[in-house]
Amino acid sequence: MITRSANPALNKDTFSQVRHLTSSHNLMTLQGTVNKTAILIGLAFLSAFWVWRQFFMYEMPQISLYIMVGAIGGLITAMVAIFKPTTSPFVAPIYALLQGLFLGGISSLMEARFPGIVIQSVGLTFGTLFALLFAYKSGLIKATENFKLGVAAATGGIFLMYMVNIILGFFGASIPFIHDTGFFGIGISAFIVIIAALNLVLDFDFIEHGVEQGAPKFMEWRAALGLMITLVWLYIEILHLISKLRSR
Repeated sequence: MITRSANPALNKDTFSQVRHLTSSHNLMTLQGTVNKTAILIGLAFLSAFWVWRQFFMYEMPQISLYIMVGAIGGLITAMVAIFKPTTSPFVAPIYALLQGLFLGGISSLMEARFPGIVIQSVGLTFGTLFALLFAYKSGLIKATENFKLGVAAATGGIFLMYMVNIILGFFGASIPFIHDTGFFGIGISAFIVIIAALNLVLDFDFIEHGVEQGAPKFMEWRAALGLMITLVWLYIEILHLISKLRSR
């Protein structure tokens, strides 16, 4: 049975769409996916560090341009890989570099306002990644169908909330408490962080099933891209939560 994932890059139809391309000598492996994920993280770090360096060394005024280019470009490249999986080996590295621009810009602005927040957020993001990986591999957390449905539903609800908030922003309004530093605002951010983290479990489960089903080799890049999408989301939400806590 094909597993379900709330991550749009790792949905239930991903492997069934490309199974006919599989060669018995060119199959997706767990180690290959781990390697590809490490490459994407490294590329994102390089471009993020470049933006960071420009901001703090040269006080680059056009930081918002890099944030916008990274966000929009990352979205476009992710969509290309999602709808045309065979492009993943070429598109995924571009996605990582673009997301690095976005993350570097956001992180620089937040670090200037809250010194030390970036290292805290990075540490918590990767700490969460490895903690949930351990919990998943040890069986402490199991990706049952009810678990997957619950996380997928919560993720969809969060997505809709963000979309509504963006639309309201055009009219000078926003959803109450979403950016508030009070009890409810922090509670909302903490809940979103938890859901983002639980998406990692779905990603682990989906990748494992892809390996078991003998997906083609290029799906390692597609799977790594999906995991990167979740990690980027988790990092941004942790950054947001910590900024709220430090604003109190």
